[in-house]
Amino acid sequence: MSIKVSGLTKVYGTQLAVDHISFELKKGEIVGFLGPNGAGKSTTMKMITGYLPPTDGTAEVSGFDIQKNPMDVRRRVGYLPEANPLYYDMYVREYLEFSAGIHGLSKDKKDRIAAMISQTGLTKEAHKKIGALSKGYKQRVGLAQAMLHDPEVLILDEPTSGLDPNQIVEIRELISRIGKEKTVLLSTHIMQEVQAMCSRVIIISNGNIVADDSIERLQQGSTGRGAVLVTFESAVDRNALRAITNADSVEDMGNRRWKLYTGKPEELRKEIMKWALEHDVNISSMQQESQSLEDVFRNLTGKKGE
Repeated sequence: MSIKVSGLTKVYGTQLAVDHISFELKKGEIVGFLGPNGAGKSTTMKMITGYLPPTDGTAEVSGFDIQKNPMDVRRRVGYLPEANPLYYDMYVREYLEFSAGIHGLSKDKKDRIAAMISQTGLTKEAHKKIGALSKGYKQRVGLAQAMLHDPEVLILDEPTSGLDPNQIVEIRELISRIGKEKTVLLSTHIMQEVQAMCSRVIIISNGNIVADDSIERLQQGSTGRGAVLVTFESAVDRNALRAITNADSVEDMGNRRWKLYTGKPEELRKEIMKWALEHDVNISSMQQESQSLEDVFRNLTGKKGE
């Protein structure tokens, strides 16, 4: 496992920020790490990278313990924090040369810096001081330094913050390419980004993991509230449909079409088939209605959305 988190906990005074969470990430995975503000996302990321010591539990990066082998972990992690720390008086290329020195890069250092400047779209800005850049380009500089030493694991906290729509697409494509060879843990409030880049989502709320699954399974109602749309060939009685055990509620959509809400869509589909057979009713069509990722998020965190 590229990242293995076991019972990770952080307490600030009397506040429990992260509550004994556990998860694993494999090489080649881009995993969205979602949650409301204050849920514990950034705190978890800081602990995994070694910037913040855990109160309890541990984490491993590429087999190295964050507490026992902190330098080995940092050599293998590229980290872009939410508050992107940069030296504003340095020029872009100068800053990346400085960062390369910290990482101990010597062989092909200039080629690596040139590659990062090109990949993050900084070519036209490389001669400028960082303080003179827009927020979007400052974010690109942070992403370039995170990837500079070719880490095995990337931990990105709001990587597209401040970027315009065109820049967002470019950075998404870059992260998607990188994610094929590395492990990426990505925090964002933009659900479109998650759907564009991630195959799996971990949702944290109040310091606890409330979901860890593929986007498809989450949207299909394996967590939260889903629905099944069914059209019958003849009219059916609402009260008769209400007898179906796994149907939480029933909505008449007109033209013999019904929507049955449920937390167990797969079980509900089977039950509808059985009900139709028992009542000698033919089914014209039946499909499972997927929730949006925003709906899943709201259902699991109790928030109206971020």
